[in-house]
Amino acid sequence: MTETGRILDGVTVLDLSTFVTGGFCSAMLANQGADVVKVEQPGYGDAIRHSGPPFIKGESPYYWTLNYGKRSLELDLKNPDAKEALYELVEETDVFIQNFRPGTAERLDVGYETISQHNEDVIYLAISAFGQTGPWRERSGYDLLIQGMSGIMSVTGEEGRQPVKVGLPMTDLITAMWAAFGTTTALYRRERTGEGEYIDLGMLEATLPWLTKQAGQVFAGNETKRMGSKDPVLAPYQTYETSDGFLNVCILNEKLWGELCEAIDRPDLPRDDRFERNADRVEHLEELETEIESTLGEKTTDEWIEIIAEDAGVPAGPVYDVEEALSNPQIDARDTITEIEHPELGDVPVIEHPLKFDRSESGFDLPPPLLGEHNREVFSDLGYSDAELDELEESGVFGDPDDGS
Repeated sequence: MTETGRILDGVTVLDLSTFVTGGFCSAMLANQGADVVKVEQPGYGDAIRHSGPPFIKGESPYYWTLNYGKRSLELDLKNPDAKEALYELVEETDVFIQNFRPGTAERLDVGYETISQHNEDVIYLAISAFGQTGPWRERSGYDLLIQGMSGIMSVTGEEGRQPVKVGLPMTDLITAMWAAFGTTTALYRRERTGEGEYIDLGMLEATLPWLTKQAGQVFAGNETKRMGSKDPVLAPYQTYETSDGFLNVCILNEKLWGELCEAIDRPDLPRDDRFERNADRVEHLEELETEIESTLGEKTTDEWIEIIAEDAGVPAGPVYDVEEALSNPQIDARDTITEIEHPELGDVPVIEHPLKFDRSESGFDLPPPLLGEHNREVFSDLGYSDAELDELEESGVFGDPDDGS
């Protein structure tokens, strides 16, 4: 691969994972220059390729968002020749990722003991729902289950109503970020010690540190509850209705509280004993909401943004839909949404990752790959001749040669 001056240039990743946890992790690594080879089931690929609708000419845009910057390799791991070919790749690999249910990797002969025999310096990342040990280790698990079991759903939604999941695959993405962090720290440790590493990452444990203030409530002996957009320890810190939409207001200290009240022409609020200090406002949250919303309902969201956020400098912002979030003056100015040329679809949109280094480059240099697009290229990079590549195809390494896979 071409050297571009990115931090992970020269790092090779074999990613056998499916769906989000491993996929977003390896996308983060690709964004920083790693050569990520996505190893997929012949003829079908990663199941996320089929997640939809919508589809664009048979391609899932959801799949795109997790797989920019990678190369796709089909390998039939039930084929002994394919396993041997995989082991050859492992010898030149820095990071090996899988998110099989515990025990599955070993049955496929791609567990850590086997892989490390072919490369003792490898960073091996095993992602699962509940980790490799414990009474639940063999259970399968996905984002919805982990959102429920991690406590997130118990504090999401409106009080007195059914628990609600966060509208994103939140625990998948949390786990993916821990995975990328663990991988890069293990690579750093290898630079210092020369030793490889095995990383056992469970989704449930990955999510718990993100509970922060809700965990603090429990540690203090308090009950947590669903509060909608309200906050258990700050007020006002929630969504309010305006004359034409909604506005988020975030007050973290008494200075901001005073500035907000001045901006909305409500100097009476700080003088009210119920609303003087943050603790008072949290205790009288419903009364505070009534007072503020009665005032904010007098103007539009845009009018209040100009008054509160721009003129007064108080943290406040609109509630955008996803289309507005992806295209607005700030995002456009930062070149966050770009395009990359797809081999069949022309230019496709890319959500760039946010790390903007002063002394290093970053960004995706490849589109989301077609299934098996790089079958021959990956092994050609290992030094295989065209005749040897033909032999791999004929032996079914990339899938049944008779079905066009």
